[in-house]
Amino acid sequence: MPFQVKKHIKQGEGHTGGIFSIEAPLHVSNVQVLDPVTGKPCKIGYKYLEDGTKVRFARGMNASGAVIPRPEILKERRKPRPTSPGPKDTPIDLVLEKTYDAKAGIGMPDL
Repeated sequence: MPFQVKKHIKQGEGHTGGIFSIEAPLHVSNVQVLDPVTGKPCKIGYKYLEDGTKVRFARGMNASGAVIPRPEILKERRKPRPTSPGPKDTPIDLVLEKTYDAKAGIGMPDL
């Protein structure tokens, strides 16, 4: 069922005015996820399992507490991470160069 809103339109040349129902977009914050066990809308909580993976679970008054799996479309990255260094990346030899030694006092700024 599409989301309907009431629109007040003023009368003008060639059309009549009045209150009309039109479709409007629905914001993602107004949508709830269904509990996989009960099939009812629920809030989402996050917790870590014993193996350290972060999962979503159903929480709320009538929620089962079951783990809600992530959709397959969200598991893949839309923009893949670059594997080769770009023109603005710092070369690895400059990154690994040691410029500060606390014991010898090398690299300390003159204050």
